[in-house]
Amino acid sequence: MKKTSFAVIGGVLAASLALTACSNDNNNNSGASESPSASPSASASASASASASAPATVTGTSFENWGTYGFDLNNTRHAPFTEITADNVNDLGVVWSADLKTLDADVKNGNQSYPVVVDGVIYISTSGNQVFAFDAVTGNQIWHWKPPAEEAANYSKAGIIANRGVAVGDGKVFMLTIDCQLVALDQKTGELVKKVKLSDYYPDVTMENGYYETTAPLFYNGIVYVGSSGGDNGVRGFEAAFKSSDLTPAWDSPFWTVPPKGQDWLANSNFQGGGAVWNPPAIDTETGIMYFAVGNPAPDFYGESRPGDNPYTDSVVAVEAATGKLVWAKQEISHDLWDYDAAASPMILNATVNGKQQKIVVEGGKSGQWFAWDAATGDVVWDGIPFARIDHPTPTPEGVLVYPGVLGGENYAPETYDPATNYVLIPGVEQGVVIKSAKSQEESKTEFPGAMAFGTGYEAAENEETGYGTITAIDVNTGKQAYQIKTTSPQRGGLSSTDSGLAFFGELEGKMNALDIKTGKILWTFQTEGDNIQAAPAIFTVDGKEYITFTSGGSKPKVYVFALGGNKTQGAAGTADTGSAHSK
Repeated sequence: MKKTSFAVIGGVLAASLALTACSNDNNNNSGASESPSASPSASASASASASASAPATVTGTSFENWGTYGFDLNNTRHAPFTEITADNVNDLGVVWSADLKTLDADVKNGNQSYPVVVDGVIYISTSGNQVFAFDAVTGNQIWHWKPPAEEAANYSKAGIIANRGVAVGDGKVFMLTIDCQLVALDQKTGELVKKVKLSDYYPDVTMENGYYETTAPLFYNGIVYVGSSGGDNGVRGFEAAFKSSDLTPAWDSPFWTVPPKGQDWLANSNFQGGGAVWNPPAIDTETGIMYFAVGNPAPDFYGESRPGDNPYTDSVVAVEAATGKLVWAKQEISHDLWDYDAAASPMILNATVNGKQQKIVVEGGKSGQWFAWDAATGDVVWDGIPFARIDHPTPTPEGVLVYPGVLGGENYAPETYDPATNYVLIPGVEQGVVIKSAKSQEESKTEFPGAMAFGTGYEAAENEETGYGTITAIDVNTGKQAYQIKTTSPQRGGLSSTDSGLAFFGELEGKMNALDIKTGKILWTFQTEGDNIQAAPAIFTVDGKEYITFTSGGSKPKVYVFALGGNKTQGAAGTADTGSAHSK
């Protein structure tokens, strides 16, 4: 396949909006069983929090935080903690767990929230845009916020109710809602500080025009960064920035990832161009450069109406964090016909490459390839190292079998980087599908104005092996695969790691695992009672003790906290329900 690079000096793509609609990002999961209870005291704490919030105090006097989506702004998901080791990991158990639907009956099924932990408080969101703050040690609910009922009632119109988490900064907790609002809550009390519609500043950014928001925002230096969802609906994708003080725009304009309808490579298209930004960016605080990954062009599976490379889709884009002005951009797949978004967040690494230290930016795509570029210049370091089966002929109206399928490759699930081994660990999906293209622009129009998201669609292949997952270790120094392990189901949550050489990841069957990073050996597994896990854990310390927290989904979404000495009672294996097979 062809890969291209491009740059615009001192500017971004031009700006008018003309949008289209609908969604197929429905991960409203169900079918999981209740997870095992924690120790009696922890269970009592969680139960008490259902009826009333605890005082706004937390257990502990010293804290090491997991303060943002990717642990640090580099998005490495690697914490410098060493208490939990290969020698004692089997002593991990549940300190407390909380059933979120018990705390509020309106919490929706499924959960993809990546916890943020600041000064002994765990902040999580839920499907349907509720936010909870818990004492990280006791499980006491500190506060709880939910959107107005009249707003929440409209979320189903987007076809998706998932949310991947919050950002914390400037004394506030920030969340994006399904109906394209940015919410700021008081960090201590959970009271609403301010809420704005993105359409107040960018009028076409509405659910009616195909937009919705599932991503976690990112806070840095007084600015909240916001991506966009709805690329397969034919929206015009963007990355935007808002001042944390008053939620007004911090940039002159968003960085629009595709041109306006009717211009440039969309000159002859009836549709908008896609290019959604699924997940939070990475920010280099030394240079002030921000890196974000961009999704596929629209219409999906049909390229006649969008000739050429379709920049900046399926790309990693570097901009000035303060202004949004382009620094460089690199495309992973040009003129994508297979739904090969660059979906997962990029990572910034200070790594050994070919025997020398180099600051690089890396990202694994749904194409099943892993890329690395020089952070300053965008020069190619590693160009599309495969970590999945790759066979993608041009789609036809009759249908062709394609690998990777629409799940990836690497979906939204984040990678982690271990500096000791110099390994990147990539969560993967192995599941081929049959893709059928449209015959013309006019074929397969949806009820929404101008999506034609999937041509005539995709379907599971007959007699194909059931999809499974992989975790692939890439040696950043050599660009070669160190090992790959297989997991029962596709990897949908991602990984987090520590200085003790362990990486933690969940599975759709409700298991949480600890992996020896050097060897790839699974050292510990805990089975929750069937809850599917579709987000990676956060790791933190309180008074020197190391804890692991994560959310689970299914019909009883929960939040868990583990530590050495916790309750080791394991649940019976359940059946995971992954909802829609196509998540954005």
